[in-house]
Amino acid sequence: MVQRALVTEIVTLCLAGFLLGGCGGSSGGGGGTHPSGKFVIAFETDRDGNSEIYKMNSDGTGATNLTKNSADDSSPCFSADGTKIVFTSTRTTNAQIWVMSANGSNPTNLSSNAFNDDEASFSPDGSKITFSTDRNGNSEIYIMNADGSGQTRLTNNAAFDIRPSFSADGSKILFSSDRTGHTQIFSMGLDGSNQTNLTNTGTDEFEPKASPDNAHIAFTSDRDGTSQLYLMATDGSGQTKLSTNPSGDEEASWNRDGGLILFNSGRDGSEQIYSMHTDGSAQMRISNNAFNDARPTAQ
Repeated sequence: MVQRALVTEIVTLCLAGFLLGGCGGSSGGGGGTHPSGKFVIAFETDRDGNSEIYKMNSDGTGATNLTKNSADDSSPCFSADGTKIVFTSTRTTNAQIWVMSANGSNPTNLSSNAFNDDEASFSPDGSKITFSTDRNGNSEIYIMNADGSGQTRLTNNAAFDIRPSFSADGSKILFSSDRTGHTQIFSMGLDGSNQTNLTNTGTDEFEPKASPDNAHIAFTSDRDGTSQLYLMATDGSGQTKLSTNPSGDEEASWNRDGGLILFNSGRDGSEQIYSMHTDGSAQMRISNNAFNDARPTAQ
């Protein structure tokens, strides 16, 4: 099951912390390579019967299982230098934040508690990790050092605050919150200060990811009845629709030079990884199999 653009599904994902899978298989190549050239993509997939983290080349070749265990491993995020991947795993029963080398070696539990921690993201300099957790009875945003120390709560309200990621300059954390009655995209300082609603709509907006030049935020919106990808300036202005697929597109992320947006879509049956230019053009399928591939992150 891959997340769709409903608030209840977002909350369920936050508390459960993983993608539930089908049965095994392997990936073939996708539709070619974009002009920006080749790079490596990490993603979650259910092709082995549970959720695992794989990596592949940006043309869909070379798919390799990095996690290889019976637990559910999901939500990968590369460090800025490409040497580490932070991810969510249920290998200690409840969902926790783990980190491993980019080749899958040395997996280490960073959060180590009895609650569910999920949706982690590295700061641009690799020194901090932000994540969401249900340890306070609802979902809140925390920050910690990259070694798991100094875990600090940043949000404190009765709403669900989820899906945090850093701005490209490392000065802010972007996240989604339903505190207004609809899920909206907010920003705040690294100490939780100046929490600001960036989208201000009567629909649900979520999954914010800042561009490498920190000029734009890619996000998912259900304002059109299905989840679609949008782009806006970092102050929330200029909200522009990028995708128009009736099956729904979501989980935007950027390649390292900012020339491409990666995302997943069910437009061809199962959820697969796609890329497009930042104006929504040249949409191209990268992964190609009968299972579900989601949450791409670029090295």
